[in-house]
Amino acid sequence: MSTHAKRERLLLADQLETVGPEAPTLCEGWSARDLAAHLVVRERNVEPIASVVVRPLATRAERVRAETAARPYDELIQLIRTGPPRRSPFALKQLDEAANTVEFFVHAEDVRRAQPDWAPRALDPVFADALWKRLETVAKLLGRRSPVGLVLRRPNGQTVVARKGLPVATVTGDPGELLLFAYGRQEAARVELSGDDDAVAKARSAPLGLG
Repeated sequence: MSTHAKRERLLLADQLETVGPEAPTLCEGWSARDLAAHLVVRERNVEPIASVVVRPLATRAERVRAETAARPYDELIQLIRTGPPRRSPFALKQLDEAANTVEFFVHAEDVRRAQPDWAPRALDPVFADALWKRLETVAKLLGRRSPVGLVLRRPNGQTVVARKGLPVATVTGDPGELLLFAYGRQEAARVELSGDDDAVAKARSAPLGLG
């Protein structure tokens, strides 16, 4: 496992362990146990990945996740910490870094920000830049269902267009916050929106993300 992905994996496992299995998350309808099961199945069963493309597999994938959630919680946490088995595509360092850095960062914030006493996490500049590069790559995919034009902007002025169109809403924030916004966590992201009132309102409620 490479540097960012490994660190985010361990931080997420620690976060899940700290809050306990019944703690809420920002993933609608999922407790910390449900989220932990999702992460385990994602790395150890190819069907959840395939179900994104082949919808008939989605029902079975959810059943597998529910069965996994019934396992002891500390066992799920340990499986997350130890990482994927060798047969998993995520065992490849390049794929681990490309897919898991953002996955684990977003889900750690799903756990952190669902708690009443959460505090923002300060990201080091190197990691922030890594998140920004990933956002540049996936912004159009994440913003494809926005009903308005959507521009994501760092405080330093760097921008990426997530959705072309008029009117335009501009979202300004640090890379981690912009990622959370683009992944559909608009209410939890600490960002500033500008544009006409209608565009801003629609951007806040837009069905952003991979779903």
